[in-house]
Amino acid sequence: MEKVHIDLGANSYDICIGHGLDVGGLMRGALPKGRDVMIVSNETIAPLYLDQVKSSLESQGFVCHQCILKDGEAYKTVESYMQIMTALMEQSLARDCCLVALGGGVVGDITGFAAATYQRGVDFVQIPTTLLALVDSSVGGKTAINHPLGKNMIGAFYQPRIVIADLDFLKTLPEREMAAGMAEVIKYGVILDREFFDYLKTHVGNLDLSYVVKRCCEWKAYVVSRDEKEKGMRALLNYGHTFGHAIEVGMGFGTYLHGEAVAVGMVIAAYVAAKTKGMPESEVAELVEILPQYHLPVTIPDKLSAADFIGYMHHDKKVKQGKINYVLPTAIGKSEVFNDLSDEEVQNLIAAFKAQ
Repeated sequence: MEKVHIDLGANSYDICIGHGLDVGGLMRGALPKGRDVMIVSNETIAPLYLDQVKSSLESQGFVCHQCILKDGEAYKTVESYMQIMTALMEQSLARDCCLVALGGGVVGDITGFAAATYQRGVDFVQIPTTLLALVDSSVGGKTAINHPLGKNMIGAFYQPRIVIADLDFLKTLPEREMAAGMAEVIKYGVILDREFFDYLKTHVGNLDLSYVVKRCCEWKAYVVSRDEKEKGMRALLNYGHTFGHAIEVGMGFGTYLHGEAVAVGMVIAAYVAAKTKGMPESEVAELVEILPQYHLPVTIPDKLSAADFIGYMHHDKKVKQGKINYVLPTAIGKSEVFNDLSDEEVQNLIAAFKAQ
């Protein structure tokens, strides 16, 4: 087992990465006095892993309850959040309970938000079951639900007590979901780590997943430890997300998986960077080449116009004082946040990219 430490003072915790991890033992180490646990999962993951996780927790003296949500981004809603709240209240769980998120990014985000707000805050643990959640959403304490007008607009920064990243859960992950997770993996290479990007280029089809997950978690730990609440450096992790979120909202939540939308968003951002910030065209081409090799899209959906993007992006969290902040790579491995691009300029660039 490998460990990556998130150093946040009193809110510090470990990401435990490995195969066949002892969930109960690791949770008992993180919560020595814990007793009541509410496991939140979905209709896809629960039949596969709920009994296994529940048995491991019970072997360590935890008393387990469960709440099973519908599966998919379309259910990352206030209704699902209230389903968790109702389950907690029906079992009369107190402030010393713990919520366990067993699932992908949607389950993790909703469960974390429920933990942040139930009785003004209770413990929670992340047990991610998708690659995307393993390398990104389960780490760093971003929790949220969606609103029809915007993704992740209702949420809180709230850190888990431990992240248990068991790579064996990926064995049942559909290929499309695995590909979606690779978008977040490639993101780290583009924004921070040219060497890692080159590894991904040269190891298509034979990735060492343990290495990949650890490297991504190390980068996220580095960033989050320096900027927990996204006042500076952490914004770099939003690369591809501003454009990607517009695709998710505009196409209807669930039409594009999050990683698929981010992949297209990364290409749009690279194109904008090449036209405005000096990113070499050859490096944009490298990005456009690698994404399809990992079965990710690189073109804007026909349904969305350039004007649509601007409208949706103004409902994004990255808007400050009416201006959209863009994370743009200046080269593969280097990126910055820019807020000097006008809506008209970006709209024209999106239209030009789409017309290629």
